[in-house]
Parts: sequence; structure tokens; C-alpha cells
Amino acid sequence: MSFQPVIPISGLAGWALLNRTKDRQEASFNATPRLQRDEVYVRETLPKLRSVQDLVENRRLLRVALGAFGLQDDLDNRAFIRKIVEDGTADRSALANRLADKRYLAFAGAFEHLTRPSATHMPEGQVDQIITQYRKREFEIAVGTQDQSLRLAMALQRELPQLADQYSSDTSRWFALLGNPPLREVLQTSLGLPKEFGKLDVDTQVARMRRAAEKRFGTSDLQQLGQAEALSAVTRRFLVMTQLRETQLSLSGSATALLLLQNARR
Repeated sequence: MSFQPVIPISGLAGWALLNRTKDRQEASFNATPRLQRDEVYVRETLPKLRSVQDLVENRRLLRVALGAFGLQDDLDNRAFIRKIVEDGTADRSALANRLADKRYLAFAGAFEHLTRPSATHMPEGQVDQIITQYRKREFEIAVGTQDQSLRLAMALQRELPQLADQYSSDTSRWFALLGNPPLREVLQTSLGLPKEFGKLDVDTQVARMRRAAEKRFGTSDLQQLGQAEALSAVTRRFLVMTQLRETQLSLSGSATALLLLQNARR
């Protein structure tokens, strides 16, 4: 039987429990036979790749590679993934540069060596990095099967500080955040912005998010929001808002059921 994270409660209490037990639970998860087999296979196979075709035609390897970047849902989109890698990252017109979701850009960069006429081995340490990223994201997925809000909170801890370091201007960081589905959902929820918010043009979304962040957290600077204290505040706000929304939906459903029952008795 595979190991499943133990998360008996949700919200802030669940987050506190997960943080206290995370190292132990993650170690147990990484020791499961499936994760161990994946690691052995990747270490044996990934350094031997010599073309983009080698990558996309090896479904097992591609599953791990995509999973390391949170792109596991694209496993069956092999032509699309091949185009992402073959276009590279240097040209501004490359597909990965034109997509709002910059996880594709990171993926293309990791396998860009396969596009060279004489493909070389992956840079030193990159196999370890991909395995580490894959394990972390797989653990987050396992957490998400029990509590999706905690999975998103974990993604925030990992990705917001990285985002702050990857871009030179705060405006570019905000645009990148909007192109990252997990980060976008967390910030949009924590700032109390409605689902219809996504229908606005991107410039307006950025402007409104920055104003809301300044009002709620005292800063709209994503580098500052990626610091430990502010990151904790964003996480807490997200979990509270999520639990509040779920409670409202539950009460609304209960009220509807009660109304239907009352009508049926008349």
C-alpha cells in the first residue's frame, strides 16, 4: 500500500499540523516503492537522452520530467511539449516565451541541451534537481487529494520566493504570477477578488491586485511578500478565506435543502 499524508483537519489547524509533521511524512512518502522506482529509472535514463524525440517518446520519463515542473497534465500533449523544447528559450518568438504560464519556460530551459546539433549530457546536478522537484510536487499532489487548499499553500511557499528572484522588476513578477495558476489562485483568494476578476484585461488585473495587496498586506512588492513573515500572512489569509468560502457554501446548501424539505411538506 502506498503512503498517504495524514491530515485529519483542515484550515489553519491543518496547516500547523502539516508543518509540524511534514519532514517525517515527506520522508515516508519518498520511501514508497513507486517513488523509489521512478528515481532509479530517471537516474539511469535521463542522462542518456540525445534528442527531444527521445524525451517525448519515453512516456515514463516524460511523466517524471513534466511532473517536476507541475506540468503532469500535459503528458498526452507530446507534440505540444516537443514544440516547447525545440523552440528553446533564446528567441522572443519561442513558444515558451509567448505562453503566460512560465512553467513551460522553465521546462524548455531544463531540456534545451537536447536541441543542439550534438546533444550533450544534462548539466551537472540537473538530474538531482529534477528528481527533487518531482518528489516535492508529488507529495503536494498527495496532500491535495485530501485538502486542496493545503496543497496550494505548499505551492505558495515554494514558488513565490522563486518568482521574486527570477525577474528584475516587480511589474514583470506580477505578470508572471498571473501566468502561474497555483499562485494566481492563492493571491486572488487571499485578496478577496471574485472569480469574474479573471475576465478583465491583464494590465487591469495587475493594477487591481497590486492595490489590493498594498491595502491588505501593507506592500505590493512581491519580493517583500516572498519574505517569511509576509509569506506567512498571505498563507494564513488564504486558508481563512478558503475555509470561510467553504462554510458559506455549506450553509447555503443546507439552507437550500431545508427550503426544499419545507416546500415538500406543504
